[in-house]
Amino acid sequence: MARVRVWLKPDFVAELEQARTSAREILEIPEEPQPRELLGAPELPELSEDELDKIADEAVSAIQSVLEGFGITAQVDEYEGDDGEVILDIVGDDLGVLIGRHGKTLDAIQTLVSAVTHRRSGIRYPILVDVEGYRNRRRVKLEEIARRSADRAARQNVSVKLRPMSNYERKVVHMILKDDRRVTTVSEGQDPFRQVVVLPK
Repeated sequence: MARVRVWLKPDFVAELEQARTSAREILEIPEEPQPRELLGAPELPELSEDELDKIADEAVSAIQSVLEGFGITAQVDEYEGDDGEVILDIVGDDLGVLIGRHGKTLDAIQTLVSAVTHRRSGIRYPILVDVEGYRNRRRVKLEEIARRSADRAARQNVSVKLRPMSNYERKVVHMILKDDRRVTTVSEGQDPFRQVVVLPK
C-alpha cells in the first residue's frame, strides 16, 4: 500500500491554530481514498453491514475529535454516495472555518479522517467528508470553470491554466472534460501549486 509522510509546516500549523486547533504531529498516513468515479479505482471491497457500520462509526468518531479541536458542536449526517462511498456531511452553524480558503481546511480534515478511520477499522474504504453540502456546490462551480476553459481553449487554440487546486478538485475537472473531444487535460506543477491545464487537440 502506498504511503506518504506528511509534516505539518509552520505556516500550516499557524493557520490551524487560528482555526482553534492545537494539532502538532508528524503523521504517516495512507494516500487519501476518493470516490471510484474520480479515481477509476477497482470495485469496492464486499463488506458486511457490520463492517460498513464500523467504518462509518470510526469516521464519525474521528470527525467529532476534529470538531472538538475546533471548539465546534455540529451534527454529522451519514449517507451512501452514488458509487458506494461513505459520505459524512457536517451540519451546523458557522462552519465556514471547517472549509477554509478554496476548501483547503476541509481537504486536510478529509485526509486526517480517512487515515484515522483506516487505521482504526483496518479496512481501506472511500470516505468523503463534506460540510453543509459544500463539495456538491463546489463541483457545480468546477464544472462551470471547466466547460468555460474548454470553450476558450478550443475557440482560441490556446492552453488554459486553471488556478492551483487540491488533488480532489483536479480529478473532478479531469473527469468533467474527459469526454470532450475538443480538448485534453493534464496536471502540472507540485503541490500546493499543482494545477490543471486544458489543451486544445
